[in-house]
Amino acid sequence: MGTYLLFESSSGYALFHAHGLDEIGQNTEAVRNSVTDLNRFGKVVKLTAFQPFESALDALTQCNSISEGMMTDELRNFLELNFPKSKAKDFVLGVADPKLGASISEGAKIPCRSNDFIQELLRGVRLHFEKFIKDLKPGDLEKAQLGLGHSYSRAKVKFNVNRVDNMVIQAIFLLDTLDKDINSFSMRVREWYSWHFPELVKIVNDNYLYAKLAKFIENKSELSEDKIPALTEIVGDEDKAKEIVEAAKASMGQDLSPVDLINVQMFAQRVMDLSEYRKKLYDYLVTKMNDIAPNLTSLIGEIVGARLISHAGSLTNLAKCPSSTLQILGAEKALFRALKTRGNTPKYGLIFHSSFIGRASSRNKGRMARYLANKCSIASRIDCFSERDTNAFGEKLREQVEERLDFYDKGVAPRKNIDVMKEAIEVSQKKDNEMDVDNEPDTIVKKSKKKKAKGEDEVPAEDGVEDAKSEKKKKKDKKKAEEEGEQEQDVEDHEDLKSEKKKKKKEKRRLEEQEQAAADGNGMEEETGKKKKKKKSKDDGEDVSAVNEGKKEKKKKKKKSKDEDED
Repeated sequence: MGTYLLFESSSGYALFHAHGLDEIGQNTEAVRNSVTDLNRFGKVVKLTAFQPFESALDALTQCNSISEGMMTDELRNFLELNFPKSKAKDFVLGVADPKLGASISEGAKIPCRSNDFIQELLRGVRLHFEKFIKDLKPGDLEKAQLGLGHSYSRAKVKFNVNRVDNMVIQAIFLLDTLDKDINSFSMRVREWYSWHFPELVKIVNDNYLYAKLAKFIENKSELSEDKIPALTEIVGDEDKAKEIVEAAKASMGQDLSPVDLINVQMFAQRVMDLSEYRKKLYDYLVTKMNDIAPNLTSLIGEIVGARLISHAGSLTNLAKCPSSTLQILGAEKALFRALKTRGNTPKYGLIFHSSFIGRASSRNKGRMARYLANKCSIASRIDCFSERDTNAFGEKLREQVEERLDFYDKGVAPRKNIDVMKEAIEVSQKKDNEMDVDNEPDTIVKKSKKKKAKGEDEVPAEDGVEDAKSEKKKKKDKKKAEEEGEQEQDVEDHEDLKSEKKKKKKEKRRLEEQEQAAADGNGMEEETGKKKKKKKSKDDGEDVSAVNEGKKEKKKKKKKSKDEDED
C-alpha cells in the first residue's frame, strides 16, 4: 500500500510520495535515524505536487481552518488533482492532525492515517523542505513563517471572545496594588511631615485630607487666621480649621528647610494624584462589571464579583465552577491545611467580604455562605451564557438572599425559587418590550425623513400627470376607506353576534333556574296536599262514626217507646 504525505507549510500545500518503506522496515527508530541523512531520506520521500498560497491573507485563512481541523476548498481541489484516483483504496494519506484527517476522509473520501511513523516522516519533510522545492530562496521560508506566525497570533488574541473580562481582571489587580501603595505612601507623608507639624496627625485622620493639608500649609509658622476659610474648604469644618491654626501656633515640631518642604509638597501631590486615579479606576471597574456581569454585580457587588472573576481566571471558568468550589474560592491554603491535618474545612473564601455574611449571625454564617455561593453560581452562568444584557435576575436573587437572612433571624418563610425566577423572566421581558417600543419612534422618524428627502429630490411632474396621480390616489383612498368600513362592520357584526349569544345563554340559565324552582315548589305543594288529604280523611271518618252512633241511639229509643206502648 502506497503512502502519501500532506505537509502544510507557511508558503503552501505540498504532497509527498513515500515509497520503498520496506527497505527501512517501517520502524520509528529506523526512520528517526534516517531522517537526518538527506541522501537516505531523499530516496524514500519525493515531492509530487506543491501549491503556493496566493497572498498572506489567504495563508492566514488556510492556517486558521487547518488549526480548527477543517478542510478548505483549496485543499480539496489540491488533493483531487494530485492524489491518485484509479487506485485510491491502495493509497493512504498521512496527516499530522487526526481531526484534519477525519474531515478529509469525510469530504474527499480519501483514507487518512496519523501515527508515530507518519509523524517521523513529516518531521523529516519539515527538516529538508527547502531542498525539496527548487524555486525557494534561502530566506524566503523563514520570512513566510515569521509573518504567518505574527498574523496568526494577532488574530487569535484579537478575536478571543472569552477574554472580554481580561480588563476587569487587570483593573481589580491594579486597584488592590493601588490601595497598598496609597496606604504606604500616606504613612510615609505622615511620618515625614510630623517632624515639622506633629499635632496635625491627631486632628486629621484621613490620608487624602492629610496630604492635601500638608501641601497647603507648607510652613506652619506662616499659618494664620487669614487662611481659616481656605482650611474650612479643605477640611469641611470651621472648628477643625481653627483647631489646626491654634495647634500650629503652639506646635512642638522642628523647622524644615525650604528644600525639604518642597520635597514634602511634591510627595504629598503624588499621593493625592494616586488617590484621585484610584477613584477613577473604581468608576471604570463599576461600569465594566455592569457591562460584563450585571447579575453578579447586582447580587454581590462590583469589588467582590471582580475578585471572584480574577481568581477563577475568567467569567467562563467561574460559570463552570460548582457552588461548593465558589464558596471556598480564595481559601485554598486553609482547605489543603485542613485536609492534611484532618481538621475543619473553611466555610468561606472571597465571599466573606460580602455584606450578607457580615450581617448574618455567627451561627448562620456557614449556611449563609453556602446559600450565597449557590446564587452567585446561578448569576455567573446567566451572565456568561445569556444573550440578554439585563440585571433583573441578579436583583431577584438578591431579594432571595435578603429573605433567607430574615428567615434565619425572624423565621419568615421565603418564596420559592420557581416563583422568583418567573418574576425575573417577566421583568426582563417587560424591559425588552420597552426597549423595542422606544426604538420604534426613531425608525418611524427616519422613514419619514427619507420620504421627505426623496420628495425633495424628485423633479416636479406636469400638472396633468399630477392630477391623474391625485385621482388615482383618491380612488385608492376610497377603496381603502370602504375596505376599512367593511372590516369595521364585520367586526361590529361579530361583536353583535357575540353579545346575542351571551344574552341567549343568560336567558337559558334563567329559564333553567326558574324551572328548577318551580319543580321544587310543586314537590312541596304535593307533599302538603297529601298531608291535608290525610287530615281531612281522618276528620271525615270521625264525623261519620259520630253520625252512625246518633242513628243507633235514636233506633234504640224508638224500640223502647214501641215496647212501652205494647205493654
